[in-house]
This record gives sequence, C-alpha cells and structure tokens, in this order.
Amino acid sequence: MIKILFICHGNICRSPMAEFILKDLVKKQGISDQFEIASAATSTEEIWNGIGNPVYPPARQELTKHGIDCTGKQATQLKKEDYDYYDYLIGMDTRNIRNIENITGHRGGKINMLLEYAGRKESISDPWYSSRFDITYQDVTEGCQALLEYLKKEKKIISY
Repeated sequence: MIKILFICHGNICRSPMAEFILKDLVKKQGISDQFEIASAATSTEEIWNGIGNPVYPPARQELTKHGIDCTGKQATQLKKEDYDYYDYLIGMDTRNIRNIENITGHRGGKINMLLEYAGRKESISDPWYSSRFDITYQDVTEGCQALLEYLKKEKKIISY
C-alpha cells in the first residue's frame, strides 16, 4: 500500500484537488487498491473547534467540471506522526515544505513539492489568491500524472 499525503496551507484548495485528482487517476487505471491518498493543512485557519471547512466552492466546481467528486472532504491538520505513517508528503509550494518540515521535524526524504515529479521546481499557484482554479487543476493534474509515472518507474505499483 502506497500512502500519499498532499499538503497545502488550508487544505481547502490545492491539496484536496491533488487528493481527488490522484484518486480519480488511480481509479481509472484500476490500481486504487494499492493506494491510500489523503490531504492536510499546515495551518488551522480552516479548522474551527476541531471541524474542518469543506473544499472551497470554486475548487469543488473545478473538480466537478472534470467529473471528480470531493463530497465530504473537510480540512484536517498535518500532525508530526504523519511523517512516519505516510510514504510521501507532498507540498504545493516552498512555504508548505518549510511548514511540513517544522511540523514533522524532518527535512527532505519523503517530503517533496508536487511539480518536482514533473521535473519542475515551481510551486502550484494558490488559486485562493489567483482565482485561476483552471490553471491549478492543470498543474496539479500534471504533477499527479508525473507522480504515478515515477511510482511505476520505481516499480512501486503493480500493473495489471
């Protein structure tokens, strides 16, 4: 079982988009039984009294436009022990990476930015500020597809 945790600032836009895009990709390839995929936040801004906000409506609409359902997802907080549990902790930008490292107490190793798998050192643009959920969707999809290719190349995935 490959355990992947996508992480962004609030867990209402980029990381849940990545979570559900990757879930959709592995489902279409018939390999979802080989994965545990989740997402979390480095901040608590979208979590009130222990209850996380749902996926931000424009992010949810962008996913829906592509036939992807994220119903029921609520923001959750990254925890120190997530480093030991997950195989891959994937941030969306350099600030996320610093915060992941601070929260988990680990540097590098299984902590990477999503677009690194696509050979790009760029951050995933935060649509909260850009309002370009379409561009975020495209970049996240590119990163998730490249992540799957990486896992296949590394022989982590059993092909059917």
